[in-house]
Amino acid sequence: MKINSIGFIAVLACPVYSFAPTLTTRRLSTYLFSTTAEPDISSTANGNTQETTVAVAPKVSQRWRKSTKQLATLGPASSTKEMIETLFLAGADIFRLNFSHGSQEQKKELLMLIREVEEKYSHPIAVLGDLQGPKLRVGEFFNPQGEILEKGQTFRLDLDEALGDNSRVMLPHPEIIEASEIGHVLLVDDGKVKLVVTGKGPNYLDCRVEVPGKISNRKGVNTPDSVLKISALTPKDRSDLEYMVGIGVDWVALSFVQQPSDIEEINELIDQHLKEDQFRPAVMAKIEKPSCFVGDNLERIVDLCDGIMVARGDLGVECAPEDVPLLQKQIIDTCRSKGKPVVVATQMLESMIESPTPTRAEASDVATAIYDGADAIMLSAESAAGKFPEESVAMQQRIINRVESDTHYHNYLNQLVASKKETATDAVTTAARQIAQTVKAKAIVCFTLQGSTVRRASQERATVPVLAVTPFKETARQLVMSWGVYPDLPRSGSFGFSADDEDFFNYENPAVDERADDFDIVLKNAARAALRKGLVSDPNDLLVVTAGIPFGTPGAANIIRIMPAAGPNCWDGICRVD
Repeated sequence: MKINSIGFIAVLACPVYSFAPTLTTRRLSTYLFSTTAEPDISSTANGNTQETTVAVAPKVSQRWRKSTKQLATLGPASSTKEMIETLFLAGADIFRLNFSHGSQEQKKELLMLIREVEEKYSHPIAVLGDLQGPKLRVGEFFNPQGEILEKGQTFRLDLDEALGDNSRVMLPHPEIIEASEIGHVLLVDDGKVKLVVTGKGPNYLDCRVEVPGKISNRKGVNTPDSVLKISALTPKDRSDLEYMVGIGVDWVALSFVQQPSDIEEINELIDQHLKEDQFRPAVMAKIEKPSCFVGDNLERIVDLCDGIMVARGDLGVECAPEDVPLLQKQIIDTCRSKGKPVVVATQMLESMIESPTPTRAEASDVATAIYDGADAIMLSAESAAGKFPEESVAMQQRIINRVESDTHYHNYLNQLVASKKETATDAVTTAARQIAQTVKAKAIVCFTLQGSTVRRASQERATVPVLAVTPFKETARQLVMSWGVYPDLPRSGSFGFSADDEDFFNYENPAVDERADDFDIVLKNAARAALRKGLVSDPNDLLVVTAGIPFGTPGAANIIRIMPAAGPNCWDGICRVD
């Protein structure tokens, strides 16, 4: 029977034969074996391996049971291979390299250590490079201890390089002076001092002290009421971005995003730095400025980037504290409706920098982000410089597991209806979720080239894990950020490809072997990947598979297939067609 691959959607039943090296008329017993290496089928048939009808779950199988991902920042407390491996086993899926601190060479060394851990466990680990962004600060004071400003007094910010005193200080940012208007608020030192603009000239701002306090050398300035005519990328950021692209980070996080044009700028720069045939890193916009919520800016920013980070540090300074939880929900809902991964960050388990246990309020904060539907939650200083990095990551995983076991959790997730397009891919991914729920499948397996089909499956928030199978390691690493997705680390020759390495990594025109048995081969590989991750434990566990035929067509999901964990042709009587 010839199948038209364009727009074809079907659930196919498989003929029955044994899980053995070759077809025989004698039915061999079906076994599952769990290992980080490829199963040795020949030794199984010869009886050289201990026989069992239930797979032994991998020691790290709990790592693949959660849907919400964990992002851990690396720093002085977590810069060794041993600690990186420990944090991975404790639950970390993505590691953040903060380019605000340390040298570029140090970041490359950390990335290489991460790749070693990735190879050891045959599981992709994403690396996010975080750009520092502009740092707006006041100048220095004659008194090195700073000055105490009183409520109601007048204080001037100007471009004069002279050391400051109790009446004025240099503000070396003419963009702030130009953008500020009468009545605009300026926040110094994370809001500890609040100034209101009462007058302005070509080179100065006169301000009234609204919230008194101490102001000292090089304290930061926030401008919640102003959109500055300043690039989100400083000269340091541009150098760091080129270096990130060169060493192969998977995600780039852009700070100080004010408007959609900032995303357009970094996308253009990345394209300039990409070498021929080099995989493109994904761009994550950090939402930390009130201007992101003006008009349709948020929707446009989400459309232009590949993911969003709710950077609650600066967002909490520039917005009213009572607004931050609502803005967090708004950002998460917008990202989910558009199928873009979203990370909630900053001060999630802040007390665990010094304490082995969090406060109850912190645990509740982490749980709220999970209930809201975030794809990932992040640790900053807790894992980078704290005394208890492993305990912090493990605590996040404990909270994730507890929330996701709550019967209310999926009810909350299902309240938001994901936007759908009238395409075969959307129809297939929606159907796969429903089929998996109906037949009580253990996982959904998605074959993908660039990840669009898998991200669409993640958007559906299925009740079972999504196993992503792709021929490209870079795609697998980027997909680690998405909710419920656990990619397999590909090897050359998988996914029906049979090309030389040089051709195999041609992302624009991947070579595809058109042999008739390609689909069965990759289905067997998918079943093995599900076993390695502990997603299945019995030969008769079911997997729902989506794929695009012919292979090599990005975004073309047009087939659904149900298969048992033992492989596409090992039904053992389930769904037998007589």
